Amino acid sequence: MLVRTLMAISLLACSGVVMAECSPLLDRSFRPLADKTPVNLCERFEGKVLLVVNTASKCGFTPQYEALEKLHADLADRGFAVVGFPSNDFMGQEPGTEKEIKEFCTLTYGVKFPMFEKLSVKGEAADPFYRELAAQGGGEPGWNFHKYLIGKDGKVVQGFGSRVKPDAPELRAAIDAALAQ
Repeated sequence: MLVRTLMAISLLACSGVVMAECSPLLDRSFRPLADKTPVNLCERFEGKVLLVVNTASKCGFTPQYEALEKLHADLADRGFAVVGFPSNDFMGQEPGTEKEIKEFCTLTYGVKFPMFEKLSVKGEAADPFYRELAAQGGGEPGWNFHKYLIGKDGKVVQGFGSRVKPDAPELRAAIDAALAQ
């Protein structure tokens, strides 16, 4: 009996090592753009470094899609992903339906990185995910294409404003540092 009890205790103690808990920030589900089936961010991106970006199709920063896609493609094999969330919060610069947004991103910029449902990203109407991104030190988006770097542990490393391009040295250095941890 004592042996069984000790084995049960040791299995329970080791289970935390084998099964890491999901970060509360990422333990939520969103629909891929123009899709109906939600995807849990933990299940899809566990242990990866993420760059979460609020996007818009009719913005001066919209050409950043191209560099975001390149960043995603170049670093995917190192455990990195760009994750986009369209938002119409800034001067109505994302007025389209999810189907229209998906088509625009794919045809105009060749976007293959994961794009999720259209969300509100600022103020009282902000989705809880974006409120938590801001609370963890990334700041509330001041405009479209605000970027949040999330480490492998599922916590915000740093926020980057819209003017910081996806190929900016300071962003790339922060991504490389997060990937090295």
